[in-house]
Amino acid sequence: MRASTGLSQIEEARAAAVGAALEARGTIEDRPDLAVVFASPHFARRADVIVDGVREAANPRGLVGCIAEAVVGGDREVEAEPAVSVWLGWLPGEVRTFRSTFSEGTFSGWPEEPPGCIVLICDPYSYPADGLLEHLNGLSPRAAVIGGFASGGGGPGQTRLFFDGEVVDSGAVGVAIGDASSVVPLVSQGCRPIGASFTITKAERNVIHELGGRPPMERVRELYEGLDTGDRALLSQGLLVGRVVDEYQTDFEPGDFVVRGVIGADPESGSLAIADVPAVGETVQFHVRDARSADADLDRMLTQARTKLGGRQIAGALLFTCNGRGARMFETPDHDARLISDRLEGAPLAGFFAAGELGPIGDKNFLHSFTASLALFVDPD
Repeated sequence: MRASTGLSQIEEARAAAVGAALEARGTIEDRPDLAVVFASPHFARRADVIVDGVREAANPRGLVGCIAEAVVGGDREVEAEPAVSVWLGWLPGEVRTFRSTFSEGTFSGWPEEPPGCIVLICDPYSYPADGLLEHLNGLSPRAAVIGGFASGGGGPGQTRLFFDGEVVDSGAVGVAIGDASSVVPLVSQGCRPIGASFTITKAERNVIHELGGRPPMERVRELYEGLDTGDRALLSQGLLVGRVVDEYQTDFEPGDFVVRGVIGADPESGSLAIADVPAVGETVQFHVRDARSADADLDRMLTQARTKLGGRQIAGALLFTCNGRGARMFETPDHDARLISDRLEGAPLAGFFAAGELGPIGDKNFLHSFTASLALFVDPD
């Protein structure tokens, strides 16, 4: 397995695409199995030129990508400036690009045989990925889905997705990777749990009425009283609820929860509405998010992954990071890209700032926000 990446900030579309692809190709003569391409909105009107330039310079067997609000190449995150990032992969086993659409309640174009892993880039206006993930979570065997919503379009029909030699404005494009052991998914939700965990004892749809037999707002007030000044401020800025994914565990740590925002509260009943549909009997814990928590969580996930992989080589990685991170969250530029590149010892990295991220927690796939979702390409077992 091998991967490489190239980044160009040339303002002319064809020159940028060719330059990034040639940098990634280097002196490697073998034809790459896959090109993953991300370009800034400056190139939206010439997206076809970007695709043609990469195909001309790298001649990949398959190509996917999109126009995105910001792009990642190596240890850099290019925001508000022209940029094209190209990632090339020479991968083991079956690697197949596909395009999927959604119409009249049906997803079409999906791989007939469940692959080991899927990298998926979606149009946020025409492709309900949450419904797709719910369906996939019910299948066995279950493929890990890693990716995100393209962030480069301002409305329906303005998204630009790259699929082999085409540019499309709806649906989703993806890569089905047959060998599950060659891709390791990571999801860093950028937050940390606070206080105690509780069992939901009464709920209706997305509204939690009781936690451990008492109104959630009472639990929040008790929590607030026991926090220091810094955590009180974070709690006031935005309360989050983490749902435990694996209820068979006895102890819960960061990474064991799928985290959702609180979207409403009833001061009379003390109920909380969250951006999800929890069930009675589930375990939840309140969370907070800030730049320090996001940095620590991503660092922890990368360190754990390196430890679990042992001596297996990481050939490269694809990053789908929330467009609410970057300069909006961190004081230092290129935060996620630099941290990942450092922890992965310079493994070729490319990615984009997404309008929603896809990735597994435990053995289920979820749609996230404010996360950094990663696909690590490693030597197979």
